[in-house]
Amino acid sequence: MANYTAADVKKLRELTAAGMLDCKNALVEAEGDFDKAVAIIRVKGLKGVTKREGRSAQNGLIAGKADGNLGVLLELNCETDFVAKGERFRALADEILTALVDSKIGDLEGFLNSAYAPGKTVADHLNEGNAILSEKIELRRIIVLDGAPVAVYLHRTSPDLPPQVGVLVQLTKDAGKIGNDVAQHIAAFAPQFVAKEDIPAATIESERLIAEETARNEGKPEAALSKIVEGRVSGFVKDVTLLDQAFAKDNKKTVKQVLDEAGTGVTIFARYRVGQA
Repeated sequence: MANYTAADVKKLRELTAAGMLDCKNALVEAEGDFDKAVAIIRVKGLKGVTKREGRSAQNGLIAGKADGNLGVLLELNCETDFVAKGERFRALADEILTALVDSKIGDLEGFLNSAYAPGKTVADHLNEGNAILSEKIELRRIIVLDGAPVAVYLHRTSPDLPPQVGVLVQLTKDAGKIGNDVAQHIAAFAPQFVAKEDIPAATIESERLIAEETARNEGKPEAALSKIVEGRVSGFVKDVTLLDQAFAKDNKKTVKQVLDEAGTGVTIFARYRVGQA
């Protein structure tokens, strides 16, 4: 006779994200002791950590926090959206986020090798999560901004998933809700650079060559090529630079105009989307 209930299986599955059969077997082995069943799944998971290293982790979440002049953003990946939705995975992300805020280490390798607890690194803690969740868990990227006002915005692309898009932006001067408004704009319009000056010269030249070749293929007159090419390059710059984009909440103004009116500017931003570069 089973010494556990269907509710126990459900609870164990939600906590560990292990398969239903694995949860049932763990409860049988633990003779119905829930905590022992968790430990059994964890031990079996640890044995499979190296086997999971080659797997692809393209699901997950973006987590971030901004407080005054300190802000952090991270992408934590897993293999399936089932795990991404789970309470334990989200709790693990919160734990890593807190450690990132406390350490202020912006280098990924340095952060992973930093102390999470006495005798345990952040990487060790992630490996424990890997074991409990029975999936490859990977901290893909992080950023820490310090020394000037910051704002963070997290966006859910689906109501049943944790945030899939996150933005961290640093301002030259605090401007109330403008920071959050600009972060939301960045989430929606995905600029690649703050200003034209930040675009590599090689990128501009490549766009110019593409614009010229495209115009020639379209049969544009030779005399008009230069003007057409520069117009298209200018359009490209407006598309990819934050300051030149039309502001999401008032498209009659550019982001730069909105920032100027608020008496502030943007020095740097990061926009993460789960599974994307």
